[in-house]
Amino acid sequence: MNVVRFAPSPTGFLHIGGARTALFNWLFARSTKGKFILRIEDTDLNRSEERFIEEILGSMKWLGLDWDELHHQSERFAIYKEHAQKLLESGKAYQDGTAIIYKIPENLQIRFFDVIHGEIAIDAEQLKDQVLIKSDGSPSYNFCCVVDDALMGVTNIIRGDDHIANTPKQIILYEALGLKPPKFAHIPMILGEDKSRMSKRHGATAISEYRRQGYLPEALVNYLALLGWSPGNDREIFTLQTLVKDFSLKRVNKTAAVFDITKLNWINGQYIKNLDNEKLIDLLVPGLTEKGFIADTFDRQWLSGLIGLYKTRFSTLEQFAQMTGFFFNDAVHYDEEAVKSFLSAEQSALYLEKLKSALEGLDSFTPGDIENAMRAVIEDLKVSAGELIHPVRVALTGGTVSPGIFEVIAFLGKDRTIARLDKVAKKIRSRSLMFDKLDKL
Repeated sequence: MNVVRFAPSPTGFLHIGGARTALFNWLFARSTKGKFILRIEDTDLNRSEERFIEEILGSMKWLGLDWDELHHQSERFAIYKEHAQKLLESGKAYQDGTAIIYKIPENLQIRFFDVIHGEIAIDAEQLKDQVLIKSDGSPSYNFCCVVDDALMGVTNIIRGDDHIANTPKQIILYEALGLKPPKFAHIPMILGEDKSRMSKRHGATAISEYRRQGYLPEALVNYLALLGWSPGNDREIFTLQTLVKDFSLKRVNKTAAVFDITKLNWINGQYIKNLDNEKLIDLLVPGLTEKGFIADTFDRQWLSGLIGLYKTRFSTLEQFAQMTGFFFNDAVHYDEEAVKSFLSAEQSALYLEKLKSALEGLDSFTPGDIENAMRAVIEDLKVSAGELIHPVRVALTGGTVSPGIFEVIAFLGKDRTIARLDKVAKKIRSRSLMFDKLDKL
């Protein structure tokens, strides 16, 4: 049976690169009906924190990456010391104070086959003697990895290619302990769009941050799978089940993958479009409630309709809240350029006032009724449709882009539409230069 492990260090949050490594290991295990081990490498007691462990476990669960075993290296110090002592007693290691150090043999070439990169060889003389147990009693990274991988029956190590330099050091320790090394597969790094190593300057790196921004776990997993792996055709949207069925290390690229936020947004948008509105409501409600947009009792049918109106326009849950804030909050944020273009001329006030009067006379406030009223105003003013619609859209939404204006007005409601048109018209009439403070009134 194939056994793989993902071994994060809880000195920080689970980031994009780590999540991609976890995913490839998980897919390999599930596609071969093997075992997936999650091992928390918390040997650095000074830097490891419980909050990071909780975030890593929470992010893994959110992504849908379950595990078959969970281990903490901090609970296994006695095991590492026992194996280091064996090497010390056999003469393969020596003591330097309280530290135990493995002596690198001379005239040795270390060779191993990497599933992705092929044959790799290095002369042992390029390596320094390897610390097994540090002077503070804690094990070194390379040593405890070897001991754990052997004792846990790990058959395949799938990790980032920044670990290639560690592999010869670990192979030497496997051999010193009389253990069989596993197979190695070092997957390509993830680069930012500027082709440098991905970091915070390229945007969010923690999985929890993408969750907060309103990305769907299925979409993020879908995108992570495409970072360095290809299904061999033009498909880009996969369910987790399909990924398990199709995944193979043979299709992992040798070259670095480039993180493209535009591509991620597109994939997330595709998942959103295909979600049932009722499911989307459940996903959106926590964020809308946190922003004070809705209370515990809200019109679920109205919100479902609003989601339908914007469903093809937003690519993250957070973006929905940004786009639709003016429906929930009368403190509208007005775009300066939009105001300058469409609400600076005095006739704009006349247009808004005319529409306000026409809408006040409506008994029914459907998109069709609103359209008829607006077309009547356009005909009465003898202007083009755009000359009325553009200032109305800015007055009601704060910007120049929205779904159809008749539907927007219908969802905004009669009272709020009339009040907003009236407020903006009065501002124009007073020649106020304070449009940027409209949202504070």
